[in-house]
Amino acid sequence: MRAFIFPGQGSQSVGMGKALAEASAVARAVFQEVDDALGQHLFRLMCDGPEDQLQLTENAQPAIMANAIATLRVLEQEGGVRLADKADYVAGHSLGEYSALCAAGAIDLATTAKLLKLRGQAMQAAVPVGIGAMAALLGADVDKARAIAEAAAEGEICTVANDNDPSQVVISGHRGAIERAVALAKEMGAKRAVLLPVSAPFHCPLMQPAADAMEKALAEARIDAPLVPLFANVTAAAVGDADTIRRLLVEQVTGMVRWRESVLALQAAGVERFVEFGGKVLTPMVKRIAGDVEAVSVVSMDDVEALVKQM
Repeated sequence: MRAFIFPGQGSQSVGMGKALAEASAVARAVFQEVDDALGQHLFRLMCDGPEDQLQLTENAQPAIMANAIATLRVLEQEGGVRLADKADYVAGHSLGEYSALCAAGAIDLATTAKLLKLRGQAMQAAVPVGIGAMAALLGADVDKARAIAEAAAEGEICTVANDNDPSQVVISGHRGAIERAVALAKEMGAKRAVLLPVSAPFHCPLMQPAADAMEKALAEARIDAPLVPLFANVTAAAVGDADTIRRLLVEQVTGMVRWRESVLALQAAGVERFVEFGGKVLTPMVKRIAGDVEAVSVVSMDDVEALVKQM
């Protein structure tokens, strides 16, 4: 069995998608459709920067999605490999969940781009710059990370945001609490702790204003049942019902990304091959989580052609 998976924020870089677009009219059409939906030259920004503009959450989120979907569409339309025939499940990390739903036909491309643009703007606006922060705890599992977060909170918000893999957990909350957690981490058993260069504290209760904005937007958006079930971030379980997906996407804004559990659940469901589209972030995580499964990244035209031969 096979899962198609889609990366989240942090996988963006200047030049993303450029070579693929030069090699494929299918990829160019995806980037053009996203540009048209957003009324901006996002693909130009992806190709040429400036990097600080691409890193803005409202640009990075639709850019990462567009890159992933372009890669998938090239596989489908030029390689003749359809997701519905070759994938048993889809999953995505944070914003990658929107990419996964778009890939599986639950949300059309233009709507996905608009939702992610809004999601990025709402997440940025939810907390004034400087109030929140995030940190990666390396060499710490989720239980250790929770203990560190609780010890550091001191009445402020400090919680686990991403349970990425057995050796990397991200915490999020008020800046003071996160800084205390970083200071405490080593003596409480983590190998090290690193403040992340993010502009807002994602996946924690401080994001509630963004969750409210997404609830309104998702209520008005058309969402169909996906062609294959989605393993959702907040439940680490399969879902195929459109109304449930809509609710979970709202909960995901403030909730923990249960990526480690999702990969283990996919493995327990029989998945032996993971294919990451548009990035190389999730593949090493999957290998650290699930050990003996096969995991490949598909970013370039060469990657697409190699995958077609393996399907």
